[in-house]
Amino acid sequence: MKIYESAENYLEAVLMLRERIGLVRSIDVVNELGYSKPSVSVAMKKLRENGYVEMDHEGYITLTPAGEEIASRIYSRHRLLTQFFIRLGVSPEVAAADACKIEHDLSDETFEKIKAHALKPKASQP
Repeated sequence: MKIYESAENYLEAVLMLRERIGLVRSIDVVNELGYSKPSVSVAMKKLRENGYVEMDHEGYITLTPAGEEIASRIYSRHRLLTQFFIRLGVSPEVAAADACKIEHDLSDETFEKIKAHALKPKASQP
């Protein structure tokens, strides 16, 4: 099943919020992403219908294993790319924004090469 970038963004936001604040509600996603309440409500309904999130009777959102897998993949890409760009000399704000732009579209092959390069130990200076 093809998952769209917008769905990946919602899943990533739920994961990031969960790490930061614990329990996550739709209003937290609204505040995090800056989208309208109706837009987030529609997105959460679609994510529930497709088996990526669950919502309890109090409105708390949890990721299903399928949602967790996608969110973790995107978030790890985001973190690694951000750090990689910072190491290149890009400001943290621009690095994070650029990572967000490409984390979804970068092929697995290219990402793995960037990851291998980024995780190489720095050469010692004489």
